[in-house]
Order: sequence, then C-alpha cells, then structure tokens
Amino acid sequence: MSIFDSDRWAEIWNTLSKNRTRTILTGFGVAWGIALLIIMMGSGKGLENGITRDMGNVATNSMFLWTQRTTMPYKGFQRGRSFNLKNTDVELIKSRVSAVELVCPRTQLGGYRGSNNVIHKDKTGAFNVYGDVPEYWQIEPKILDSGRWLNQADVEESRKVCVIGKRVEEMLFEYGEEVVGSSVKINGVYFSIIGVYESARKGDQAEGDRQSIYIPISTFQRAFNWGDNVGWMSILMNPDADADQVQVEVKEVLARRHSVHPEDLAAFGSWSMKGEFENIKGLFTGIQALSLFVSIFSLLAGAIGISNIMLVVVKERTKELGIRRALGATPRQIISQIISESLILTVIAGSIGIIFGTWLMEGIDMLIGENVDTFLHPTVRVDVVVYSLLILIVFGILAGLLPAYRAVQVKPVEALRTE
Repeated sequence: MSIFDSDRWAEIWNTLSKNRTRTILTGFGVAWGIALLIIMMGSGKGLENGITRDMGNVATNSMFLWTQRTTMPYKGFQRGRSFNLKNTDVELIKSRVSAVELVCPRTQLGGYRGSNNVIHKDKTGAFNVYGDVPEYWQIEPKILDSGRWLNQADVEESRKVCVIGKRVEEMLFEYGEEVVGSSVKINGVYFSIIGVYESARKGDQAEGDRQSIYIPISTFQRAFNWGDNVGWMSILMNPDADADQVQVEVKEVLARRHSVHPEDLAAFGSWSMKGEFENIKGLFTGIQALSLFVSIFSLLAGAIGISNIMLVVVKERTKELGIRRALGATPRQIISQIISESLILTVIAGSIGIIFGTWLMEGIDMLIGENVDTFLHPTVRVDVVVYSLLILIVFGILAGLLPAYRAVQVKPVEALRTE
C-alpha cells in the first residue's frame, strides 16, 4: 500500500470526516497540547530575554565586596568595629587571589544609593556621584554619547573632570546647549564635563544608571576628604572561577590585612553577578523543564484521547474490517490503515496547534515590543518546532497501535455476523 495511493487518502479522509464533531473535539486535545508547549517555551524565552536585557552588558563574572561591622573580637579589638577598605587593598587582592583578573576601587557620595545636589547655572538636580577608575567600564560598559571616558591620566593627576549620564544632561542643560566642556558644581566643587553616556541597560535599571556622574577616584578622595578610603570593590573574576570560592579567598586576604578574625567572614559583605547569573540560568532551565513536562503530558492526554476514539472507530467498522479480511487484506495492511488514520489526525491537529502557538507568540511580541521591562521577544526556536513535530509523529503512531492491534484481531466470520 503506497503512501501515494489516492484511494487510501480518500478513505482516511472519509473516515475522519464521517463524524466531524468527534474528530474536531479529539484533535483539539492534541492541538492545545502542542500550542501549550510552544506558548510556555516561548514565554520562558521572553522572560529570559527580558531579564538578560535588564542586566545590560554587566560582566557576568563580576563580584562586589564591601566592609561591615565585625562580629568577633580579635587582636584587642572588640566586636562591632567598623573599618574601611583602602587603595592598597587593590594590589593586595590582585597579587594574592589568582582567579581575580581586575579590581576596581569605588566610592560614592552619600553612601549606598546616595544622592547629592549637583548645580549647573540656575538648575539643580540630585544624582548619584561615583569615584571610579577607567577600568570599571570593563565591568559595566556604557554607551558613549559624546566626549570621552575617564582615563588613567585623569586618575594620576586627580583632574576635576566628570562623565555624566544622559538624564543628567536632560535635567541640567537646555536643548542644544553645549555639554562637553561645560562645568557642574558637586558639593561646592566644580568639575569639567568630558563626556556624556547612555546606559546599556533597559527599564528601571537603565533609568537609575542614566542619572549618575563619574569622576576619577583620586579626585573624589581628595575633593571630598575621603583620604585613601574606598567604599567598595568591584572585582572581575576568571570566567572559569568558582564565584563562591573567590569571595571566600578575597575575604580571607582582607581579613588578615585589616586585623579581622579569620573566621569572621560576616565582617565583609559581598554579592556575585556570576552566582546570580548562574541562579537565573538555573531558574530558566527549571522553567523550560516544567514547561516541557506539562506540555508533554498534555500531548499524551490528547494522544490517549485519539487512541480511545480510534478504538471506537474500529468497533464501528468491525463488519467493514471483516469484509476486508475476507477479501484478502493482510494484517499489515489493516495495521497500516488504522495507524495512518491516527497519525494523520494527530499531525493535522498538532500542526494547527503549532501555527496557533507561534502566531500567538509573534502577536504578543509585536504588541508589547520592548515596553515591558522583564519580558522581551518571546520567540520560538526552530528546533523546538521540529522536535514538536517529531513528538507529534511518535504520539500519532503510539495512539494508533492499540486500535490497530484490536483491528487485526477481528475474525472475518464473526465480523460478517455483526449487525
């Protein structure tokens, strides 16, 4: 029996269309199962894209470390002691911890997420002001809009220069006013603007990033009486390094330098972008696994429905099958016919589900664009569609096996007696 036999296809169509309501309701289960797979996988990808976009180009192998109060007495110092990181800690960390590639000391006016009055002519704004080294852009890149970044000469010579965010420009300067070369007053100290940047992030994080001002750390420490104190360290690790282990090693090195008890690691706070990124990746893997699990069982339920309907069809066609057997039809031909009917119904219904699911994801993508912070481009990969089709074929064959087996058990004589 050839797959190009038109009589065979006509017979399959006649069987499926004989009871259209039953066929449609049965196929709906398969269509919904495969559509659910497409929708859930696409939504998971959209969530992943959105969160990844919000993170911008921040190096995923970075970590951040700061000091807290000690929790254990040591070398004559009482617990609860405050202490500061120093400029010299930079080289210490780089020389003692092999997995560290880059250490950037950082400071900020007003402490964590602090803000200060910045003045330009008759306009005033409250912005985050950071003291940084040029290398920090390797950890959190920016998009240069005009001018230039900080450079090493700015740090070595403690130049009173700054790079401002785009939002700072919008709030302090008139439209068309020359920004680069102008000056702003920060806490009573004048700084010349050498560059304007745009954030590489999106959403709320981008808005906060655009409202920042960066000045050389050496200038920051001298202008605002910080001495050689550092607010925190931004550290770039080797991509293959264990983030948790690196954090422990850095804390141990700093504990010895600052006379902190070797076991008092709580005296240092730290946060790892690499660890966070790995957690997010694990979350997305879990979401995809759950989506696949739920969708496969939905497809399985649909396949079982098709199998049950085919059993009913076989029962209804008992006399027909008996006549076929009496006229010389082989068991193989009967099995091929029943499985073909099951497979065609499964593939047609599943293809409708794939088209609907893909269309829905594309429609959502066009509707929301880039307006939702944590959801972006809920695309469906081609391999997901291909695997979905393969799953449909397998389930279609499985759905037809039991009915086909029942069909070949029909004895011609008994079938001809059936009313």
